[in-house]
Amino acid sequence: MKNRVIFVGVGGATCSGKTTLAKHLRNLLPGSVILHQDDFAPPEELIPVHSEYNVQDWDSAEGAIDWPRMVKTLKEVKETGIIPPEHYSHDHLNEQKDVPVEREISERWKDTFTRIAKEHEERGEQLIWVVVDGFLLYWHPEVVGQLDVRVFLRVPHDVLKQRRHERHGYHTAVQSDPEGSLWRDPPNYWEQIVWPAYVGAHAGMVEGGDVEHGRPNGAVPGLILIDGLEMGLSDTVEKVCARLAEEAKEDK
Repeated sequence: MKNRVIFVGVGGATCSGKTTLAKHLRNLLPGSVILHQDDFAPPEELIPVHSEYNVQDWDSAEGAIDWPRMVKTLKEVKETGIIPPEHYSHDHLNEQKDVPVEREISERWKDTFTRIAKEHEERGEQLIWVVVDGFLLYWHPEVVGQLDVRVFLRVPHDVLKQRRHERHGYHTAVQSDPEGSLWRDPPNYWEQIVWPAYVGAHAGMVEGGDVEHGRPNGAVPGLILIDGLEMGLSDTVEKVCARLAEEAKEDK
């Protein structure tokens, strides 16, 4: 039986709800796994120091992710359907609020994807779903090119800022340390680092560079942009799952 690996990208700013959505999709897609982009951050000692504010900059695209390692891992998973054994995630150490999805929606899509998986197995193909979530998912062209479905969650600045300030920190990806390293924002980090880095990384994929209101401009092909405060989680799951069902049915 041959494998068919489908990468589902779920991007968005810090605290936009992307990991929550990714985990719901994992629960609906048989045998699926999540790759968290945060786990491709460089070791703490290699995170660059911002030239103006003299604090470590965990958010600017150029230095926040070990891009060669992420691209290499994605290509390997696409080919083998297996996450490399040396890859370790620290996501379980982070806070995660439970945001439920309507039971009828989740049960219907779980049944649908179970049926789709069986249909593929009957013709000698195993579907392997890999959900890739990340705050810089659409910055690097080689990463974008690996993704089969591309979803972006957009939430307004003030809401993101409030959510970020309510978090107690982030466990960063130190591959050699099962506990990772806990990062807490220094004063003014949101205003000086996080938001400008988000705008810089995403302005090129929306009309007029307007990250709060602009529509997709085609720079990220097939981007499904979801305004998170206008569409609830259940409706978001409904929309994304409909697209995933289409992707699974396409002949590749």
